[in-house]
Amino acid sequence: MSKPAKFNREDIIEKAANLYWEKGFHATSMRNLQEVVDMRPGSIYASFGSKEGLFKAALQHYVKSGVAQLHMCIADTHSPLAALKLFVERAVLSQGNAPSGMCMLVKTVAELTEDNADLLAEAKESLVMVEAEFASLLAQAQQNGELDTAQTPQALARFLQVQIIGIRTYAHANRDDNTIGDFIEAIFSNPPLAIKK
Repeated sequence: MSKPAKFNREDIIEKAANLYWEKGFHATSMRNLQEVVDMRPGSIYASFGSKEGLFKAALQHYVKSGVAQLHMCIADTHSPLAALKLFVERAVLSQGNAPSGMCMLVKTVAELTEDNADLLAEAKESLVMVEAEFASLLAQAQQNGELDTAQTPQALARFLQVQIIGIRTYAHANRDDNTIGDFIEAIFSNPPLAIKK
């Protein structure tokens, strides 16, 4: 009979994810992980298989967290577009330089090469999942007559994803909440995501 784990798996993954987000995959050593998650390397390997296994778990954690945040925005608003706008505001303005799911995914795609093909594929697949969540909400907005139907929900979701990536990158370099707020307002005030009057 195996002994139960003496740690909270989700807590370990979240701590590791924050470290990976801060330092990147390659710059994060096993020693760094050991200090942050308070586990010996052998325990990390036994629980996650490898440094890569823990990183993959961290990526999956952030996707789940991002989707949960999006669903909270849906619950807190009156329309699909309002939910998307609130999601962008919370992801960019509220967190400042703290990690967010999309930001970590984008950093991962930018950092990794085909030498880490498995992790790179995981990050790309995760971005596709986020895009699908956006597309679902945008399809609802079109069905509600809130949004023009000239473009497909998938094309609009890609457009929104590119805007978020750009704003997060700007926010990382320039901590000017007024300008960032103006950028977010512009996304939802101008085509293709302008609310139909």
